[in-house]
Amino acid sequence: MLDSVKIQTRQSTIRQELSALVGKAVPDADETRSIDDLSAEYETNEKRFRAALISEDTQRQEAKGELDTRSDKEFSDMVSKFELRQVALHLDEGRALDGVTAEVVQELRSQGGFRGTPVPYDALEQRAGETIASGTPDPMTTRPLIERLFPQSVAAKMGGSMIQIGSGETEFPVTTSSVTASWQGGELAEIDGPQAYTTVDKALAPDNTLGIQMRISRKTMKQSGAALEQAVRRDMNGAIAQEVDRVVFQGTGADGQPLGLFTGATTYGIAQTPIDAAASWSAFRAAVVEFMTANAASGPNAVKLLMRPEIWAALDDALTTGTAVSEWDRLVKNIPAGNIAMTSNALAAPVGDPLASSAILSTNSGGVAPFFVGLWGAVDLIRDPYADAASGGLRLTALSTMDVTVARGVQSRILTGIQ
Repeated sequence: MLDSVKIQTRQSTIRQELSALVGKAVPDADETRSIDDLSAEYETNEKRFRAALISEDTQRQEAKGELDTRSDKEFSDMVSKFELRQVALHLDEGRALDGVTAEVVQELRSQGGFRGTPVPYDALEQRAGETIASGTPDPMTTRPLIERLFPQSVAAKMGGSMIQIGSGETEFPVTTSSVTASWQGGELAEIDGPQAYTTVDKALAPDNTLGIQMRISRKTMKQSGAALEQAVRRDMNGAIAQEVDRVVFQGTGADGQPLGLFTGATTYGIAQTPIDAAASWSAFRAAVVEFMTANAASGPNAVKLLMRPEIWAALDDALTTGTAVSEWDRLVKNIPAGNIAMTSNALAAPVGDPLASSAILSTNSGGVAPFFVGLWGAVDLIRDPYADAASGGLRLTALSTMDVTVARGVQSRILTGIQ
């Protein structure tokens, strides 16, 4: 306990004792002496209290950040213990949720409406250190599940910002006016008048809902046991991440999809440069120069690049005449390999004759991400009790509401026709 708190507690006790003594009309000698002693102690404690506050100021400042975020940390710790297996059994057999899982579900329900059982996004992460014990080989041992392959997420690697939104819409005001500078033309001359400072709002709206359906057979429930916890989590996580990556860049903006960066390049103000030539470092270098001249990037090491594996193959195969240096070597010499992502999911397949593909470059300028992905609430997990009732199976639907927007189009550039 802090010294200042101890002193405050003692001062409160002194006040109570003094109130009892001064209430007597004719105090005796001992009571009068006690009044003097308590009064002197109270005055001394007032000085000690002020000194304690000064000495504890540093300690309070250091603890402030922890106190401000303690509730978030406690909830994150609870989510790390969330059991998706309980949700599956609750939807399948009606088993009651208990422990941390029940507390997290209750907290999510208090923040928003869910038809099914809410599941926090963090609970879909792959957790390290979780293993499944092997069964008894009598007569057969069923090993842990061998699951599907999903592409690694590239939206975050390209500098996108994932924003958790409880409810409503989120707007980003972006400056559209420019500040003017002028010189005084003479001793009594005036400088140019000011321009109005104007902004345009870039909004994330809960208009797009992604649905993931899973059909779990009765055999899977009985055969997999606890392994189903990890399988369902990773399947849902992989499916959501794969589709988010696709719509961030290729979303049509129609049929319930958000508007992606390629489809909405004109809407977002993203510059598109047709290359219409073989893949080369010079094509990417021109885009980096445009970033630098627009004050969006300080150099090639601040630029992130997303392209298809076919472009990498073409760059690596193109050697500079008379040398063993490829166009790929020249590229990674300037743009760090850690800033380059390759995907066959987020970018459309090459088309045309000769085959040509597209690439996108982005940069994080002034602490602002090149694009934002809004996620509303949590994953709403709903059970269909009728579709597979005859077979005893479990059909789950996971609903996730999300949207995509670009604050400043100048932070992204699209290259097309890379052969």
